[in-house]
Amino acid sequence: MAALARLRRNAPLEIGSDDVNAPTHFDWYSSPVGEVFLTARDGALTSLHLFGRREDRPIPDDWVEGASVLDLARSQLDAYFEGEARGFNLPIQLDGTPFQRRVWGELCKIPYSRTISYAELARRVGNPAASRAVGGANGRNPISLIVPCHRVIAADGTLGGYGGGLDRKLWLLQFEAENFGRDVPESWTRKLR
Repeated sequence: MAALARLRRNAPLEIGSDDVNAPTHFDWYSSPVGEVFLTARDGALTSLHLFGRREDRPIPDDWVEGASVLDLARSQLDAYFEGEARGFNLPIQLDGTPFQRRVWGELCKIPYSRTISYAELARRVGNPAASRAVGGANGRNPISLIVPCHRVIAADGTLGGYGGGLDRKLWLLQFEAENFGRDVPESWTRKLR
């Protein structure tokens, strides 16, 4: 099942439709946390993955390099990493179950430089006993950073997990906190030492 959304800071996802037969476009973005691999289809961003090296991601022969939505994503990532933007405004395509899309929609509501726990995320999606399930959905987020799964931490204040690696999660959280003028909690680095 698919969801097409225009991502706005602290806005719920808007459900739409997409053309699954449209070609997949791709591009790379060099960020302070490593190489970022972007994909798009039918004018919407479909994935953002953090990789250590470009060689780590083979590209299918039928994919097309570049697209206007990828240029827009790169421009907004520039603004984010330069500390000039605290949100994104992009058409995104989130493919997942209704539960996953609900979780991803709640992720988009977490303000810049703030964190919530997996338990709080479970409460926000209406199932307080589903901390593990929201953790699983969080881990399957196809558009990391833009759909800010890095802002979800363990109940004890430690970072928990992150598909891009805990060092990247820590960097992103510290960057946002410092850029917003917030103190960095000691608990974020507790299990990294």
